[in-house]
This record gives sequence, C-alpha cells and structure tokens, in this order.
Amino acid sequence: MAENGEAGAVGLRERKKQRMYETVSEIAIRLFLEKGFDAVSVAEVAAAAEISKPTLFRYFPAKEDLVLHRFADHEGEAARVVTGQEAPPLVALRRHFLAGLERCDPVTGLNDHPQVLAFHALLYGTPALVARLYGFQERSEAALAEALGGGLEARLAAGQIVAVQRILALENWRRIAEGERAADVRGDAVAAAQRAFGVLEAGLPHLAGASQ
Repeated sequence: MAENGEAGAVGLRERKKQRMYETVSEIAIRLFLEKGFDAVSVAEVAAAAEISKPTLFRYFPAKEDLVLHRFADHEGEAARVVTGQEAPPLVALRRHFLAGLERCDPVTGLNDHPQVLAFHALLYGTPALVARLYGFQERSEAALAEALGGGLEARLAAGQIVAVQRILALENWRRIAEGERAADVRGDAVAAAQRAFGVLEAGLPHLAGASQ
C-alpha cells in the first residue's frame, strides 16, 4: 500500500511539473507574440507567471526554451515511430508524415490557423530561436540513429530523414505564410512527401524493406 501511495505522489508531482511547463511556456509565447521575443525579458515572463526568476530557470535553462517547449513531445517522435511499428522504418515514417498532413499537424507546416501561423512566424523570424532549433534537430537525429541501430550508417540515414521532414514542413509553412490556404496546399504537400520518401527509400533500401 505504501508503494502505491509513493507512486501516486510521484505521479502527482510529475503532473504538476508538466502543468508548470505548459503554463509558463504559454504565458511566455503570448508575451513574445505581443511584443517580440527580444523585447520581453525573462524577468517579465517570471512576473507574469507569478514565479521567481530562479524558479523559471529551473524549468527553462534558456529563454529560447520557453518557446521550443512546444517541440518537446516531437523531439523523439521519429525514433518512437521506428521502434513502435513492425513496418520497415521508412515505410512507418512515410505513413506517419502523411497522417500528419491529413490531420494538419502544425509540425508538418500544413496548418493555417492564425495562432499556428503567428507561432511559426515568431519561431522562424527570430535568429536566436532558429539557432536553438538546430539543437532540437540534432537530438532528434541522434535518437533516430539510435533507433536505427547506431553507428555511422545509421547516423547518416537519420540525418537525411530528419532533413527531408524539415524541408517538407518548411515548404508547406512558406506557402501558407505567403497567403495560400492549407486546403489548397495539401495536394502538393502529399505529392512532395511521396516523392521525397521515394528518394529516401531508393537510396536507403535496407530501411524500406527492400533486398539489396
């Protein structure tokens, strides 16, 4: 019974911690969208969240992390897709990306909701955030490489896969940011993803289930 109580206490602490992350991040992003990333200080975010500056830094070591927290769940996404399905890695990743396009997942760039567009404009329009985003991509590559078996060959493959997903998403976001509707871009986005993953599968047949 004591063990169950301890487990419940740990679960409650984790939920409270996650709520803190989400609440502070949302407050920070709102301020950044209103005033600009560089115009808002960490102290101002802490005051708005009604926490101390040291407490904020315990959750978010860098100011940029207040924004990039939205990507936290996606950091190991490709690795989870590869390890969570019986299909060959590239087949599973293709299906996953196409499913994201179907539901207009913001991470695919195919989303024209005003709040999503504002967030992407903040992200890609702020050099400090773009630079920090590279760290996220590097960790995604490392996790995917590990899921693919590790070693140089796996790292090279992971780099190609993550780059393809990033470029596809950026192209979708660029077109929507220039005024096109997501519904009008979707057909081209699906076709581009099919072509891109086809190139990956041709170059990495061992990850597509094809015999070499």
